[in-house]
Amino acid sequence: MASLQVRGLSVGYGPVRALRGVSLDVPEGAVVVVLGGNGAGKTTLLRAVSRTLAFHRGAATGGSIGFDGRAFSGPEGTAGLSPARAVAAGVVQVPEGRQVFARMTVADNLRAGALGARAGSRADIARSLARVHALFPVLARRAGQRAGLLSGGEQQMLALGRALMARPRLLLLDEPSLGLAPKMAATIAETVTEINASGTSVLLVEQNAALALRLASYAYVLEVGEVTLEGPAAELAASDEVRRRYLGLTGEDAPGPRTARTLDRWSA
Repeated sequence: MASLQVRGLSVGYGPVRALRGVSLDVPEGAVVVVLGGNGAGKTTLLRAVSRTLAFHRGAATGGSIGFDGRAFSGPEGTAGLSPARAVAAGVVQVPEGRQVFARMTVADNLRAGALGARAGSRADIARSLARVHALFPVLARRAGQRAGLLSGGEQQMLALGRALMARPRLLLLDEPSLGLAPKMAATIAETVTEINASGTSVLLVEQNAALALRLASYAYVLEVGEVTLEGPAAELAASDEVRRRYLGLTGEDAPGPRTARTLDRWSA
């Protein structure tokens, strides 16, 4: 059974339709990626799952979202689960753009992440902090430094670390490699793999298709708010359409033609 189930989700910002009948699954323990260009609806999808659409004047107009058998979205016209309750249920988002609390110290940023965590003891919080420091030793060394003085890569580490303090069961990552040098992007990717290996499911939104398809086991492609292609990540990485649009490969660099636009769905 899928840990996250999105069925027929439609979202609007006033008169603007951002998502149209989107369905996807994130099985427990999996890394699933959503690819697409600017304006495809990727960030809107994460906002819908994390229950933060209202903060951006958006609203779900149809469909449903469930996590681990629990309904996140309410009947049409109702708010459904609050963002705080979503975090308490184990769904935690790392927003695009390394949104750290710039004037707070690294240590205080991490403590803030633990505030919305699932019920746990001080020992649980201490274990979470030890895990974050093991993944990102630089955060331990710079615990007393203001977050705004960190490099871009270090701020991304802090944003990830702050999310991990909430002990997520499902981590929502919005463009974690955006604006990072290739070496730092690779480091972040390795860390995502480690986080997943420890048992955390990941829903990853990325424009860096080559990086994302190496991390994920299953992938969806969003175009103008609709799922236009889906399948196992390795198969999408080999498809002409994905290679042309997202990997920059054409002609003789691409494999033979693939006729099916929608590949076999992963059984939930």
